[in-house]
Amino acid sequence: MTVRDTQIDWRWEQLHLWGPYGMLGISVVLGVIAADLTPRPAGWYAAGALVVAALALQLWWHVTRHRRPNRGRIPTPAGTAYYVVRWALAFALTGLNPFFAFYAATGYMDSDELLPGRWRRVGLFVSAVPVAGAQSGGLPPKNLGQWAVFTALLFFQFALQAVIAHLTEEDSRRSHERAATITELERTNAALQQALDENAALHAQLLVQAREAGVADERRRLAAEIHDTIAQGLAGIIAQLQVVLNTPDADAAREHTVRALDLARHSLGEARRSVHNLAPVALADAGLPEALKSTVAEWGERTGVRAEFTVTGIAEHLHDEVSATLLRITQEALSNAARHAHAHRLGVTLTFLGDEVILDIRDDGRGFDPLALPARTRTGGFGLDGMRTRAERIAGSFTIESEPAHGTALSARVPLVPHDR
Repeated sequence: MTVRDTQIDWRWEQLHLWGPYGMLGISVVLGVIAADLTPRPAGWYAAGALVVAALALQLWWHVTRHRRPNRGRIPTPAGTAYYVVRWALAFALTGLNPFFAFYAATGYMDSDELLPGRWRRVGLFVSAVPVAGAQSGGLPPKNLGQWAVFTALLFFQFALQAVIAHLTEEDSRRSHERAATITELERTNAALQQALDENAALHAQLLVQAREAGVADERRRLAAEIHDTIAQGLAGIIAQLQVVLNTPDADAAREHTVRALDLARHSLGEARRSVHNLAPVALADAGLPEALKSTVAEWGERTGVRAEFTVTGIAEHLHDEVSATLLRITQEALSNAARHAHAHRLGVTLTFLGDEVILDIRDDGRGFDPLALPARTRTGGFGLDGMRTRAERIAGSFTIESEPAHGTALSARVPLVPHDR
């Protein structure tokens, strides 16, 4: 409930509480001024006794009402009894002096609070009786014309008060519905804020876990690369040098020495590549699109393959973890393409699409059957499985489309997480 609604309810409460006192006071003042309208002296004594009774009734209800603060505007037997007795006193006073119709009109104000259900309309009707009687010349009417005026005034006032009561009830109903809606919206907003806070905490936790998992993944990848490239290269160098030591032929020794030097250069290149891939230095001074563009261009120049890079959508500055993941996937894909694809053309596309980022890498190489991959490639190690693992660790996905002689298409879809500002 808004502050304005609370103020309005408080004002209605004050009107229902003090209104009868005010209307009784006005009636007494006007009745004293127009004392000639009251039969004397018996009428004066009767009117005085009824006023004292009305005042005592108001004081009793004042105390009773404050003892039941939690009932609010809900009708009670005590409230109904108060309404009936007050009407009887007002009817009797109006019969003695028509100015006490002001006191009788208090029945218009609080029938909705004191009377249950359909009895509220009955309360409005009987409250209109003394008021119409005072306006038409007193009760009971003395002739047919006075009866006609009394009847017309009675039904006019009842209809008018019934319409006002209906509009008041509708306004009260809408006010309660609005208050209930506001309460529900506040509850929903609180639940939504709680969910957002929990999601933010979970997101931060996932990033920490992804970072830790990335460290472990890098260790496994480097171990595999060292085993499959540098270690094998060193083993080959040792084998070639052993042949040199054991052969008396100078030409053969020279040939194996050249092979050993080639293997050493190749192993040095693999070591540099591994160190380069350990930390994405390409992202240090540029965003992901610029880093990918540079990586693809350098790969194309080194391999002689026509390589193109394209960005679609509105580029955004991504979170470091997302950028590093997509760059790693691209580097691994380009490395695989250089080793196995024998492609003439390769394209890399980075798409910013709503709340996700899509990385597509396609080549026209010789392709392969994904289901026929070695078990180690599909279940562990590095390469395609490593790319999938990287994407899934930041709540993304990785798909492969390829068949022999028809090229390969790789696609990584990850959430678009903006860079922390």
